[in-house]
Amino acid sequence: MVNVSVVQMDLIWHDRKANHQKAARLLEADPPVPGSLVVLPEAFPVGFTMKVDEVADRDNQTGQFLIDLAKRYAVTVVGGNIIKPDDLGRNIALVVGPDGRVLTTYEKIHPFSFAGENRYFQAGDRVVWFDCGGGKISPMICYDLRFPEVFRLAVCGGAEVIVVIANWPTARVSHWLALLTARAIENQAYVIGCNRCGSDPYVAYPGRSVVIDPQGKVLVDAGDCEGVIQQSLDLKNLREYRESFPALRDIRFMNETNA
Repeated sequence: MVNVSVVQMDLIWHDRKANHQKAARLLEADPPVPGSLVVLPEAFPVGFTMKVDEVADRDNQTGQFLIDLAKRYAVTVVGGNIIKPDDLGRNIALVVGPDGRVLTTYEKIHPFSFAGENRYFQAGDRVVWFDCGGGKISPMICYDLRFPEVFRLAVCGGAEVIVVIANWPTARVSHWLALLTARAIENQAYVIGCNRCGSDPYVAYPGRSVVIDPQGKVLVDAGDCEGVIQQSLDLKNLREYRESFPALRDIRFMNETNA
């Protein structure tokens, strides 16, 4: 069983400290069960921005915030961040375990070229996995959702739960919900979509953070307001469903060596 807390936030533009404080307040109001998976949106400390030099987390403030959060609640935390280790930024999902240890870092494989993200951010080149609550989980970021092949790689490598953190706009909210559902059905996996709500200086965001089961049923939907949604993921039922309807065994042209 994986217990999940998804934090939906109206991000404060380019204000790392204020967003840390807001995330902390939301979780204080609705604390996660120890051992849970806590998910925060893409680039949650600053919003989705191309101003990498201005917002990059050079002194690991957000990394330390996530470490402190994980240790405080004894949970595993997935949170977005922007870093700049060289000439280009990295749009990352940092995963921290209950003891404060960094379990893995995922770099967004598909920068959003429609908004010019590819000019400022280096694309990642690997799918990653981590364990929580007895399940194997893979994180993805926003635009990755439009590329089913990376989700298939994750599942071929053992993922049972896929987490998508995002700043997905209101203009394409129907795509958000449809694609999350498709990724769950085709991969027979739980899919967690953590999106921001509110607006930045350029774009409106719908929220609509959701947890979807392996058959495409929406288990919980955060709507359009700030808050925390919680859901338990039954891995026993997932594994039984995969055994009873073994579609994943019929996959062709993909195998674990691709991952």
